[in-house]
Amino acid sequence: MVDDTLLDRLYFAGDPHGTFSPLNEVATAERPAAMILIGDYDLDCPLDEAVAPAAAATEIYWIHGNHDGDHAAYYTHLVDSGLADRCLHGRVHEIGGVRIAGLGGHFQGKIWHPHEGDGQPKFTTRQDFLDCRLRPKDRWRGGVRIKQRAAIWWEDVEALWDQRADILVTHEAPHCHPLGFQVIDDLAEAMGARIIVHGHHHVAYRFDHADVERTVIGLGLAGVSTGTGRVRAVGQIDHPRGTDLLERHQQRWDRPAGRLQTIQSLLPPGGVHV
Repeated sequence: MVDDTLLDRLYFAGDPHGTFSPLNEVATAERPAAMILIGDYDLDCPLDEAVAPAAAATEIYWIHGNHDGDHAAYYTHLVDSGLADRCLHGRVHEIGGVRIAGLGGHFQGKIWHPHEGDGQPKFTTRQDFLDCRLRPKDRWRGGVRIKQRAAIWWEDVEALWDQRADILVTHEAPHCHPLGFQVIDDLAEAMGARIIVHGHHHVAYRFDHADVERTVIGLGLAGVSTGTGRVRAVGQIDHPRGTDLLERHQQRWDRPAGRLQTIQSLLPPGGVHV
């Protein structure tokens, strides 16, 4: 079990969608041990330029989201940036004494969507996918097209499965979120990760499972939270999304048992910088 003191020094930034001032301001003011970015950047310049103030204050790491495959510029500003070597996708890296694993991207029906059909991958590897697509326009830079580079591939999940981690960071949500996926929980269980941090749904929350030793932390739109779920920058729509999440969770009989906290409970008494 990782000590909360260590967790509270790790900051996680939710989908910026072009708004980088909150994470830059929080990193500059509070200088955490590290800041991990969870995808969907909508970059109009290289990532290292967009987060330069934060990078001057702390170590920056990242995974990609679904929208990072929308345009060639979004993708190249990310993977060809000066922070290209800080990508956590598909690997485990020790940061501030904590082992963090990354799984970027989202589920795509043409490749693998656990809630469609039999739930099994249609293609387990990128090479399997390419072998069925012979036209030049179906490839980019010698591999899959940009859109498919934002997919979750079984080969990446499999590569993480037998490794060990304390925290699993993903763009997609696990099962406790109404739009989440059990396979994210299964991966965390296999890796021994007791904390899952995710983005994508633009809502800050903390969910503590009742039946297993696992905490899930969701991140707000351009928001920042710590590894304990303490909010350091309020997401742009955290308040309405938090109310909606509470209502939807109460209505779903198939969600796991546990304690759900949203923005009202996660704001520290002293307030936030942003």
